Amino acid sequence: MGISDRTYQQSPPHQTFDRGPRRPSRLDGSPVVKWLLIINVAVWLLDMLTVWLLDMLTNSAPQMQRSFLWSWGHFSVAAAVEQFQLWRFLSFQFLHANGHHLLVNMLGLFFFGHFAERWWGSRKFLFFYLATGVAGALFYMLLFYAGFFDSTPIPIGGGQTVPASYIPMVGASAGIFGILACIAVIAPNLRVLLFFIVPMSMRNFAVLALGISVVVILFNLDNAGGEAGHLGGAILGFILMKNPWLLSFISDEAMLSRRRPVVDATIIREKKLRPRININMDDSEVDRILDKVSREGLQSLTEQERDVLKRVAQQK
Repeated sequence: MGISDRTYQQSPPHQTFDRGPRRPSRLDGSPVVKWLLIINVAVWLLDMLTVWLLDMLTNSAPQMQRSFLWSWGHFSVAAAVEQFQLWRFLSFQFLHANGHHLLVNMLGLFFFGHFAERWWGSRKFLFFYLATGVAGALFYMLLFYAGFFDSTPIPIGGGQTVPASYIPMVGASAGIFGILACIAVIAPNLRVLLFFIVPMSMRNFAVLALGISVVVILFNLDNAGGEAGHLGGAILGFILMKNPWLLSFISDEAMLSRRRPVVDATIIREKKLRPRININMDDSEVDRILDKVSREGLQSLTEQERDVLKRVAQQK
């Protein structure tokens, strides 16, 4: 068989193959989660770059003081409250102590954040996330003034000390725990893997995580202040989930994206992603939605509430 006899078996040089629609990713329909991931990683890289550059120029101060982002962004009772630097209630949520700290928080945001964003809608979710982070800082502040934490001055070298109120707190953990509380309410039977090994329900996972936080705080163990932030974020997250009307002042209009949407992305999410979320809706939630319809009309429902009624109707 000659070369010319085999050419019919070869594909035309410019032939393309239609692979069908792109498989939706976990972040499709979750623009806020995507941008939170990007911003957190970008801030950490910029922080590390700043420290590295200053290390090249001077070795006169500890790392915490050399980082501009850390110095002006971390939360401490002294800076945020006593010096009235209120921006720290938000800025600390985008700073992390090290790469491991960042990785753990971003994994939690990646795996669970999209559930909460689709439940609340993008605008309400952004407020929910930041508000639970602020709640974590406020709860830490409350316990600090209540005397739960060691008030021994902190040595900074050279025989000098600073008050315990200057202890810094950073990280997105409070917002992540707010998200965990959200998922524990809307999907208590969702299966998760503790340490990627031990299977358990989302409800049990949340109870375990919060139980650890309570024990650490009560016995003033290592990172008791951080655990106070976790607990504060979870408490507000639970309150907002049980009282969603508290966020009714925020528009339900979806946040706009300049990117061109994925073809049939809405259909794909409806058919492939949402059935995987095993959300057990209790009767009280359905009754609440029906009462809202009777009071304000069908047009008052959010996209999530319409979706709940649609799925309930399909189950009947």
